[in-house]
Amino acid sequence: MADLGAVPDEMTAIAIPTPGGPEALVAERRPVPVPGAGEVLIRIAAAGVNRPDVLQRQGKYPPPPGASDIPGLEVAGTIVAAGSGADALVGQKVCALLAGGGYAEYAVAPAGQCLPVPDDYDLAEAAALPETLFTVWTNLFERAYVVAGDTVLVHGGTSGIGTMAIRLCNLFDVTIIVTCGSDEKCAQAKDWGADHAINYKRQDYVEAVKAITGGQGVAAVLDMVGGDYVPRNLSCLAEDGRHVSIAVLGGAKAEVFIPAIMQRRLTLTGSTLRARSVGFKSLVADELMRTVWGFVGEGKLRPAMDQKFALKDAAKAHARMDAGEHFGKVVLLV
Repeated sequence: MADLGAVPDEMTAIAIPTPGGPEALVAERRPVPVPGAGEVLIRIAAAGVNRPDVLQRQGKYPPPPGASDIPGLEVAGTIVAAGSGADALVGQKVCALLAGGGYAEYAVAPAGQCLPVPDDYDLAEAAALPETLFTVWTNLFERAYVVAGDTVLVHGGTSGIGTMAIRLCNLFDVTIIVTCGSDEKCAQAKDWGADHAINYKRQDYVEAVKAITGGQGVAAVLDMVGGDYVPRNLSCLAEDGRHVSIAVLGGAKAEVFIPAIMQRRLTLTGSTLRARSVGFKSLVADELMRTVWGFVGEGKLRPAMDQKFALKDAAKAHARMDAGEHFGKVVLLV
């Protein structure tokens, strides 16, 4: 195993001894993980906080088999050791997508799930990229095959997913409509680059989308709500439109009118990311390197940043997420 120097035997990590509220996050001493073949050990500078971490803390989203029980799906830092086949990466600054283990001082990641961080790019911002970037790219631009000139609807306009969707749509000439829960959040989303923002508490977003699109509807909907949003989302779609589900925060079941799907040739699809194979995630990373990463190098793709917390204050970071007042990404500094 190649390494950059002495690596301690133990590290501080945030564990979840018992599911619950933010106070369930507890600092523990854990062994520093050892990278296997094709893996790297990252000395973490920052870790992104995401909704799946919150669900894991609540006991609703266990890590997939073989993944670390430490929460955290994205990090940025320096590769300090590597298993066979990844030796050449030692010393590089990277951000990485993980299946778990990010809330710690060190984490192991498959080499194929790492992306290089430009020298002048802030590591806290880099840590806020992978989870939302992989998710939005695979679901909006691949599963919904959105292209320049399309108009899309994305719920949760000020979330990490929503703000990443806005930025990518801006870069690829896609018109984006988002929904938010207040006028203030709508204004924030528009300042960030959303073409239209709908306050779903004050407006019927279905009617608002029809008005915005002149009755034509949108090419795709990216939905994290589920439940009774699904039939309403379908009403927002243009003919041959695509509906992509990535979470079910509002309910796991929906009732839809199948003949309308047939007559309008709609596509209902969806995906999860965490449990997908290393091979799949590595292919996505390769595609992002070819199609998107140039914008990172040019400074044109940066995440919307909310607040930063020390690793030991992970509970405060989760309380911020639970309050639902954040705009963009919450990050832990290690």
